[in-house]
Amino acid sequence: MTRLWTAYIAAALLLSVVLPWPAAGQSSFYDRPKSRPQLPGPMGYVSDHAQVVDPEWKERIRSVCQDLERKTGVEMVVVTVPSIKPFSSANEYATALYEQWHIGSTQQEHGVMVLVAVQERQAAITLGRQMLPIITPEIRREAGSQYLQPAIDLGHFGEGLYRTAVALSAPSQEVRVGTLSKTHFRGIGFWLALATSLVAIVCFWWISRPDLRHPYYRIQKGEYWGTGQGGFGGNWGGFGGGTSGEGYK
Repeated sequence: MTRLWTAYIAAALLLSVVLPWPAAGQSSFYDRPKSRPQLPGPMGYVSDHAQVVDPEWKERIRSVCQDLERKTGVEMVVVTVPSIKPFSSANEYATALYEQWHIGSTQQEHGVMVLVAVQERQAAITLGRQMLPIITPEIRREAGSQYLQPAIDLGHFGEGLYRTAVALSAPSQEVRVGTLSKTHFRGIGFWLALATSLVAIVCFWWISRPDLRHPYYRIQKGEYWGTGQGGFGGNWGGFGGGTSGEGYK
């Protein structure tokens, strides 16, 4: 019995040497997945989490965003945050916020977000996919250089964000969420014009061939088929040959 207990104790000591318990504060065999950074929640068309927008300007921004969504279906929100930490840029922060808040339609394709980070003095404009060809890079650069950047430099956040909202909503007035895009209609117009041109060419070719016109023209020329089987067959063969052209293949 003594030898058996001695063997158990030796085995326990060996395991404690080969497989030491993890020290306090250290991860075990598998590291825990990193938690997603906490982001603020939406507060309507104007989410002034940094509290830098005066009530008057906030109401004017809200009016622009509300009018845009009512007319077009495009959802635009304006956001201020004290800091973008732990994100490295305002663009990354705005993208994460856009996705979490589900801006725009169900597919998040008709949304616009304007974000200003006060501490880092950065701004970002995030768009849904369908808004990219409408609010072009030139429009975004102009709004940033004329309104956003001066607002950050001077601390006039309310006025700068309002003018940015107006500049971005102007080219969006023709959008109608739930309808086909203009590019789709332009594609249809191209094929419709091509088909019309082909029909016009065929009609002009038909008119230029008197022998292919109405059969009564053949009566005038004395070429109307007779009542016999042979004559009918002969004239049918010629008529058929005349109508089987390359334009009908």
